[in-house]
Amino acid sequence: MLNLIKKLYYDSRIRYLFFGGLTTLVNIVVFGILEGPLGIDYKISNFFSVAIAICFAFVVNKLYVFQSKSKTFGDTVQEFIKFVLGRLVTMVVEVGGVPFCVELLGQPKMVAKIETQVIVVIVNYFISKLFVFKSGSEQNK
Repeated sequence: MLNLIKKLYYDSRIRYLFFGGLTTLVNIVVFGILEGPLGIDYKISNFFSVAIAICFAFVVNKLYVFQSKSKTFGDTVQEFIKFVLGRLVTMVVEVGGVPFCVELLGQPKMVAKIETQVIVVIVNYFISKLFVFKSGSEQNK
């Protein structure tokens, strides 16, 4: 059993699923609070929940998923810029996808939010692995 746990821990895909799940949870909880009790328009709530989730995701992906070891502060800044640029691509999917599902397909807001999260999580893994945290990706397979 211990060997299985170690094997799962050393697989970056498993770590990504775990921390991607936490990031999704942060995204959905922030969205729910902003849109629900605070009564902020769902489009604005969606934007801010995604932005907060991006910041959370950078930290956990850098430290725990891909275990990137930047040599300088400049390297970390460069990773952060690439990470944010990659996330902006999928943010377009999410920020556009939620209103599409709600207004054109007539889906409930939270259902639309969760559906777009599935697509975003998958695409973000490949962006992070192939373009952002390349230096440590081979050792983390």
